[in-house]
Amino acid sequence: MSDMDVLIVGGGPIGIACGLEAKKKGLSYLIVEKGPIVNSLFNYPVNMQFFSSSERLEIADIPFISKEAKPKRNEALEYYRRIVTSNKLKIHLFEKITGIRKEGDLFLVTSDKANYTASNVIVATGFYDLPNRMDVPGEDLPKVSHYYKDPHFYASQKLAVIGASNSAVDAALECWRKGAEVTLVIRGPQVGERVKYWVRPDILNRIEEGSIKAYFNSTVKEIRENQLILDSPEGDVSLDNDFVLALTGYMPNFEFLQKIGIHLSDDPKKLPEYNPDTMETNVEGLYLAGVICGGMETHKWFIENSRVHATLIVENILETKKAGISS
Repeated sequence: MSDMDVLIVGGGPIGIACGLEAKKKGLSYLIVEKGPIVNSLFNYPVNMQFFSSSERLEIADIPFISKEAKPKRNEALEYYRRIVTSNKLKIHLFEKITGIRKEGDLFLVTSDKANYTASNVIVATGFYDLPNRMDVPGEDLPKVSHYYKDPHFYASQKLAVIGASNSAVDAALECWRKGAEVTLVIRGPQVGERVKYWVRPDILNRIEEGSIKAYFNSTVKEIRENQLILDSPEGDVSLDNDFVLALTGYMPNFEFLQKIGIHLSDDPKKLPEYNPDTMETNVEGLYLAGVICGGMETHKWFIENSRVHATLIVENILETKKAGISS
């Protein structure tokens, strides 16, 4: 493809918002997504309900109408897909970006299918691709998954769910209601404070009545074919076990960010360097948008507070382009 004004890496809600803004302002652009439209949302649990209301998930002032105040995964998929198709956004799906290199005033962008050149690049890849591993023996067994999809799969099985966040609590409750024997393993002293307010009482009640067994202040020590070994305050605990859902969170692809020249902070937060007024990184013409801006602080940015990134970035690109023409 010939030189374009901006190439957008990632076709999630914020990547789509950037594409819409670029199109509206007359910039040549392309969105490249390694999976389907809004790949991360597609890989969410089938019954997931958002914490945010539908209007807070809207992009580009396009109304999002849902049956309930807080929409579910399938409604979000329909909303964002219709935005892409009805606006005829230029998007390449199932294409993975493998490299970004700047030469002179242009970025040379390579994928597993093509090569591109662009004056600017926006990275809006989120953080859902790389799970936080437990790094324990047996973590790579087939019965272990870091992603949860459908509770039916675990019916009549002994299931251990690792984690205390929304994803872990939702999975524990849904699988229990489909007939799984659920054990919840939580590193801290209680269920996470950020668990959805209408769900938290449910899990607390299920734990209190003994329907779901919970081990607090406990971690996984080893995963075996038919057992799970926990390190608990009472010492090692051995549980009969068929499946493990290790819902311990996810992280951005820091290796990719560093490879393309973006500086990261030296502390554990690994915050990428960017100007909050323009979203431009330490590499001129290379921008960040969406949740990837938070480094390991994955609860800092959401659709609702990062959709403004699209406007900030495109305005800066236009100003830079105008300054270049006038000079």
